[in-house]
Amino acid sequence: LVSVLSSAIIVYRLPWTWKCSKLLMKFIHAGLNTIAMILAIVSMVAVFEFHNARNIPNMYSLHSWIGLTAVIFYSLQLFLGFAVFLLPFAPVPFRAALMPIHVYSGLTIFATVIATALMGITEKLIFSLKNPAYSTSPPEAMFVNFLGLLLVVFGALILWMASRSHWKRPPEENAKVLRPIGGTPESTEAESTMTDGSNADKSDLRINSEAARKQNLKLDEAGQRSTM
Repeated sequence: LVSVLSSAIIVYRLPWTWKCSKLLMKFIHAGLNTIAMILAIVSMVAVFEFHNARNIPNMYSLHSWIGLTAVIFYSLQLFLGFAVFLLPFAPVPFRAALMPIHVYSGLTIFATVIATALMGITEKLIFSLKNPAYSTSPPEAMFVNFLGLLLVVFGALILWMASRSHWKRPPEENAKVLRPIGGTPESTEAESTMTDGSNADKSDLRINSEAARKQNLKLDEAGQRSTM
């Protein structure tokens, strides 16, 4: 869950993916999250079956409480992500309003998964290391402690990449990739950075036409309100 979920989080942040279609990246993001969810469910079933076979009580530790909470919220996150951002039914204003919540909840779930893993490996060491004891710092304890430190560093790196603005998918790349089908190279140049006078003229024309279109939309909306 840690490795696959982290890949799903940073899939939009990799520079070599910025020229790919946004729809393609959505499918990759959704696919990675689906794989992580399936693996999380399989692992939960395995844990409960192991506990029942060994007569170990279920859901008694903080590790199990936070882990189950993370899986539940992750399933809700995955469902809302499919329903709102992948399927073409949700209105654009609703998507825009929900996007910050979707990003924040995803990062929070990832941080919770890291914390759950740290508590889990510590709990396993305390129960498993009897002779020599965990408190005597045997090689197994040192190995797992360093593994925990690596998990913290890895989680911090993923959160840093996901929160930096310069790692975000550039808007100009989106405009180039998502230009209308059949668009001419001239229209693409007009949407990119202007490098000569002819491109500047095309940009001015495009801005004027866009302003006129918005004005017409405002007039249409006003007319519709007046007739309601």
